[in-house]
Amino acid sequence: MSNQTKKLLNRGLRAARVRARVTGTSERPRMTVSISNKHVSAQIIDDVKQHTIVSSTTIGTKETGPVSELAAFVGADIAKKAKKAKITAVVFDRNGRRYAKRLSALADAARKEGLEF
Repeated sequence: MSNQTKKLLNRGLRAARVRARVTGTSERPRMTVSISNKHVSAQIIDDVKQHTIVSSTTIGTKETGPVSELAAFVGADIAKKAKKAKITAVVFDRNGRRYAKRLSALADAARKEGLEF
């Protein structure tokens, strides 16, 4: 097994472990984050009704810069959209990623805009 395959397998296991404990309800939906090498996207999901309430992504936007700045843009954008949808608190699903540079930039920007998690 190559190192790349092992990394992907371990990330999938971490994501499943976190996802087993984290569930979104209509009062406190789940915010999940997906980060690639170029783009960042986030969704706020109600797992009971099984639908996405709010989403934000850098795909199709004119935002440029390092991925950590793009993550901060998405965090602020999704928090603003959540306010419009009358969502104040969410459960944070880090999707198997470490809570480090890009992920923490997104979370900090969302918190600054008033989203609680």
